[in-house]
Order: sequence, then structure tokens, then C-alpha cells
Amino acid sequence: MSHLTTFLTSSLLFSLLIVSTNAATFEIRNNCPYTVWAAASPGGGRRLDRGQTWYLNVPAGTSMARIWGRTNCNFDGSGRGRCQTGDCTGGLECKGWGVPPNTLAEYALNQFGNLDFYDISLVDGFNIPMEFSPTSSGGSGKCQALLCTADINGQCPNELRAPGGCNNPCTVFKTNEYCCTNGQGSCGPTYFSRFFKDRCPTSYSYPQDDPSSTFTCPGGTNYRVIFCPWGSPHFPLEMVEEQRAEQVRS
Repeated sequence: MSHLTTFLTSSLLFSLLIVSTNAATFEIRNNCPYTVWAAASPGGGRRLDRGQTWYLNVPAGTSMARIWGRTNCNFDGSGRGRCQTGDCTGGLECKGWGVPPNTLAEYALNQFGNLDFYDISLVDGFNIPMEFSPTSSGGSGKCQALLCTADINGQCPNELRAPGGCNNPCTVFKTNEYCCTNGQGSCGPTYFSRFFKDRCPTSYSYPQDDPSSTFTCPGGTNYRVIFCPWGSPHFPLEMVEEQRAEQVRS
């Protein structure tokens, strides 16, 4: 074996070791009393009945990524179908982002300073209570568990109500006041964004809600996303009844 081949092989192995070391594992768990069809970009999708977990390995350097839950879905044997909330291109295996309203766990791995950036975002509205937390880096300071467990669906303003969830005002009104489409500094908190912020203080409530909503952990941290973490409000009986009816049909 030539010196060049040896060098290239060693470099490749070293690179693979770095990627393996810094890749993150996401533990996605459903604690809801109904089925959630978990979705991830990148990652695809998975049906999670109550108590089930999906482990997702994400490469180092991944950015603009998100995990969310879909509710009241109906898929055929080939994985084609629709969901009431969080639907993504009509498939069990998501190829893009979900349709609002949906609670989002957003992240970017190994960014500036080899830090992971992560948040819970309500910029696309809310459908399921969520926890997004590090599992391997101590969990303190800006590397901590994030929770959004308020009864937002039950308390949602009439203007934002949607089947199965609560829309963000940008989805409804589509103006710069709520969407910040005119760039940095062109918008601020509103009555509707405060509704979300008062109930989930560490979550994004509008697109430029950065200072109190973005968190960081060291690169190589692993994470957990829980739908309906302990302490979440009770869910409307009709959601549980729909789940029971689905089980009878299947």
C-alpha cells in the first residue's frame, strides 16, 4: 500500500471518527394518550403509539432541522394519507416540513464554536405539548430542558383556532406585523405572540423572538423530544375517542 493510500485511508477513518463522535442521537417518545405520527426533517416519519420511542441518529453539522408530531392521521398500506395537524406532503415518511399548526423542536448541530443550537418554536402554531432536552451534557445554563406544556389548544384565541391545534397569527393574517417578512427589526411582540410567550416562556412566539428562545449545548450532545411530557394538561375527550375509534377500525 502506497504512502498516499495509507494517508488517505487514515484521513478517511479519522473523518469518520469525528463525524461519529459528534453525531447526535434523538430519542423521540410519545407520552400522549393517543397515537402521534412523529415527523423529522431530516429523518422521515414514524407512528408512535402511547409509550413508544423512536431513536433517530442525525449527522454532525446538520442545520435547519426540526422534529414535530402529527395528529389524527390516516395512512394506507403504502404510507399515503393525510393528517389533521402537521401533515407533510401526504406521506408517513416526511419529505419536507409540516403544515401548521404544529409544535416544533428545531436544531442545528455543530455550528459556531462547535455548539448545537436548539429551541421549541410556536412560530408555526401549537398542536401537542412538548419537551426538548439534552440527555448527555449536564443540562444547565443555556444547555437545559425546554418545556411547552400549557393548555394552548384549550385557551387558544378564537381568531387562531384550528382543527386539532392553535395557529400562530402569521399563518392566519400573513402580515409583516406577525411574520417579520420585511427583515430584522421590522416586527416585535404582539398581543397574540404574548399569548404564546406567557404560557411557554422559553419558546419562540414570533420569528424574531431570539434572545429568550435560543439555547445551546456542546457539539456531541444527545437529545430527547417528548410529546405530552409529565405535567401536560388533560386532553379533550374527543381526541381519545377518535383514537379508540381508529383502533376499532384497524
